[in-house]
Amino acid sequence: MSLFTGSCVAMVTPFTENGVNFEALEKTIDFQIEQGTDALLACGTTGEPSTMTQQEKRDVIRFTVEKAGKRLPVYAGVGGNNTAEVVRASIEAEKLGADGLLAVNPYYNKTNARGLIAHYRAISDAVSIPIIVYNVPGRTNYNITPEALLELSKVKNIKAVKEASGNIAQVLEMFRLCGDVIDFYSGNDDMVVPLLAAGGKGVISVVANIAPADTHKMVEAFLNGNMKESLDLQIKLLPLIDALFCEVNPIPVKTAMNLMGFNMGPLRLPLADMEDRNLEILKQRMKEYGLI
Repeated sequence: MSLFTGSCVAMVTPFTENGVNFEALEKTIDFQIEQGTDALLACGTTGEPSTMTQQEKRDVIRFTVEKAGKRLPVYAGVGGNNTAEVVRASIEAEKLGADGLLAVNPYYNKTNARGLIAHYRAISDAVSIPIIVYNVPGRTNYNITPEALLELSKVKNIKAVKEASGNIAQVLEMFRLCGDVIDFYSGNDDMVVPLLAAGGKGVISVVANIAPADTHKMVEAFLNGNMKESLDLQIKLLPLIDALFCEVNPIPVKTAMNLMGFNMGPLRLPLADMEDRNLEILKQRMKEYGLI
């Protein structure tokens, strides 16, 4: 039940006006593999799953698994705030061939620590593949504490956490409590090197959609002991990362991929096109990076 080491791209989902653009999705998958990405995440937040139908999500996971062809692992985003629905989606993702699941903690109705653990235990009891807990309080308005993560680490199929609190002190306490039993992945593209320095295994990345080779190299260099090279890449990526988060993800990254010719199509409401000023910033940062 080992997980990946390196860069996992949180893939953008390409849409047409009527559904998913599978031709563009195949092009994206091939691009990621050619550029050295270590794993693929289908239907994560960056893929706009909250606006996709069950059938669309099912088709995207199946297609990604088939096109990846075991060349690298494929993880499926299944998180939600209805435990029964998350369990259903998790069972389905396993049947479709996903190598593991990424499950965000419940949002909106939220929960307490007891409910949080019961939620993840219900997912674990329903599947036999690894589960990555996703802590992103900026979206869920609920923070998984180090103490709660310690309890979650005892659940049989929970093998990793994607940590996106932005609180490095919390991350260090998490490592202290359970860093020897679960893997840690950065959920923030601008904090990859600090998390690696604490013992992390990689990143689940947005910027890897448009700069996959450098994102992979940043992690690979650090894990090979080339810390200066890794830090230089982190610093090089920072202006681009800032531009990708000048509006809510995935608005800028989908826009960036369209600018690069990937034909990712429109965003789905309530997400809308970028503000003109922010679009010019994004274009400038992409030009400086050599992407357009």
